[in-house]
Amino acid sequence: MPGIDDSLTFHPLHIAVLTVSDTRTMETDTSGALLAGRLTAAGHKLAARAIVTDEVQAIRDRMAAWIADPGIDIIVSTGGTGFTPRDVTPEAVMPLLRRVMDGFSVVFHQASMTTIGVSTLQSRAFAGQADDTFIFCVPGSTGACRDAWDLVLAAEFDSRHRPCSIAGQVPRLAGLCA
Repeated sequence: MPGIDDSLTFHPLHIAVLTVSDTRTMETDTSGALLAGRLTAAGHKLAARAIVTDEVQAIRDRMAAWIADPGIDIIVSTGGTGFTPRDVTPEAVMPLLRRVMDGFSVVFHQASMTTIGVSTLQSRAFAGQADDTFIFCVPGSTGACRDAWDLVLAAEFDSRHRPCSIAGQVPRLAGLCA
């Protein structure tokens, strides 16, 4: 049965949080704050946090710098995954990925169906791997970030989750999954 095996050691991940927004500041960024708070409360390390505008190059530049940083295992971005003309996170990040994690989008949408119903169709949430860094891009609403963390990412990022978690794919923790 899948779940957390409390007999195993918890290994914190080093996670960066990127907010994509033309209007938010660190003081008004409730989505980024929620993700940062949730990940640190779970025992992970907040490796970095930033806000960039809804511009392909700004998003890509910040992502590329964090992908190159050996102190960052995972990047979680919030915002820019919808269908307004300014929503360009997928267009900015997809070219950086060497692999797409198709299952994340499926599981995120299934989880979102329980909270917002078919409105989840308006999200282009996705995840993938760029070099050795895993990237998870979720919508910008605080509710969507809560759903993403509470219903999907918390378990996926917990090294004690069995049969395995993403932690076993992070190079510094390789071998955690049997």
